Amino acid sequence: MVTQDQLLLKNRYIVGDVLGQGGMAAVHRAHDTSLGRDVAIKLFPPVRDEALLLQQETEVTVLATLSHHGLVSLFDAGIDRRVDGHDRVFLVMELVEGVDLQRRIFEGTLIGRNVGQIGYDLAEALQYIHHRGVVHRDVKPSNVLFVDYSDDSTRARVKLTDFGIARRVGDAVEPVGASTTGTAAYLSPEQVLREEVGPPSDVYSLGLVLLECFTGVIAFPGDPTESALARIEKDPHIPETIAPQWREVLAAMTHRDPASRPVANDLVLAMRALTVMEMGRHSAEPVIDGAPDEAARMAAVRRYDVLDTPPDGAFDRITAMAARILETPIAIVSIVDADRIWFKSRFGIDVEQIDREPGLCSSAIMFDEPWVVTDARYDPRVLANPLVAGEFGLQFYAGVPLRTRDGHHLGTLCVIDFEPREISEDQVKTLEDLAALAMTELELRLETRRNRGLASAS
Repeated sequence: MVTQDQLLLKNRYIVGDVLGQGGMAAVHRAHDTSLGRDVAIKLFPPVRDEALLLQQETEVTVLATLSHHGLVSLFDAGIDRRVDGHDRVFLVMELVEGVDLQRRIFEGTLIGRNVGQIGYDLAEALQYIHHRGVVHRDVKPSNVLFVDYSDDSTRARVKLTDFGIARRVGDAVEPVGASTTGTAAYLSPEQVLREEVGPPSDVYSLGLVLLECFTGVIAFPGDPTESALARIEKDPHIPETIAPQWREVLAAMTHRDPASRPVANDLVLAMRALTVMEMGRHSAEPVIDGAPDEAARMAAVRRYDVLDTPPDGAFDRITAMAARILETPIAIVSIVDADRIWFKSRFGIDVEQIDREPGLCSSAIMFDEPWVVTDARYDPRVLANPLVAGEFGLQFYAGVPLRTRDGHHLGTLCVIDFEPREISEDQVKTLEDLAALAMTELELRLETRRNRGLASAS
């Protein structure tokens, strides 16, 4: 039942309380009487200016082409002409039950694991829209909404919203004399300078957002002009209290040169790796969905009895073959222990083991798919790694997990080079096949030991 003081749109949506108010529109809670569900409605004021109407219609057009779990979904749109006969555009969107990131930061800084999870979701969302030729241009904490799935999960899940000033790539240059579009505290340098704004601009803004998650303060405070101009003259201050891996990634994201920033595809991998790193640093905290159970993995390592064992010709043939086929100077069959990485077989290197923390194999075992770094000098996942930045000079790494039948990763078969290089799909497949051979050998040996134990018991 609709009362006289309630607004009914399209004879379907009952508009309720205001959830948020911005400079361009108000967002209301509403009820969809046709589908019996609550929604959010973004209701613009009556428009007399053709340019403003075009901007509103652009948001509808952009949102209509996008559908991704990291974005607030558009369900419907329309135009209401009840106010003085003027067009009043409205958008019907997914209702996200959760606070925005701005309010969450106001309540206190976030731990690194949650920052990684937030960064991962937003990087995935940017990867999706950039692939479809869209630039958001207004990535900021108030446009990031936490999602409450009511599943008791400790994982931070967020969605990106408000495409009010989004544009297609190539259409995002501000007209001469126009005011700078966006929110001053999170503008990229190219937005301030009114230069061409592409995907790197969103990456810069996201870098400022994630930095604020750690510090609780805006990187470039002050009035809009002071804040906007500051980033042209200097980089944001990244405190030493933030982990070095995070500092490297945040510095790369907020580089003043757009061409020097990582692309969203690389950020997705970097955020996942940083989240895994934070899980390792805070092992007492609950792990994110899908992360490996380290206690069960270590039990599997002990079960296969492969630590501190003598050199083995069967595995040596596998590493030699991997190095020869992929034309790399180094190949290793590694086993990742609790605090070190033991080289069960090695080709082209004399070291038998290294500490677990700097080893790239400890990152590679966190993923079911191959973990590849084609140019470590520009990969935000490994920029701060001592094997990359130090004397060793690693520049290329490709590792495939040694996966047991019950799904645990003992270690990797990896190849390493001191020069950046690409790796083809066929070469990755070869590496996976060789890793499978190594695991077959380990499974056979485990079965043999079990059979001998049964024979002795009988």
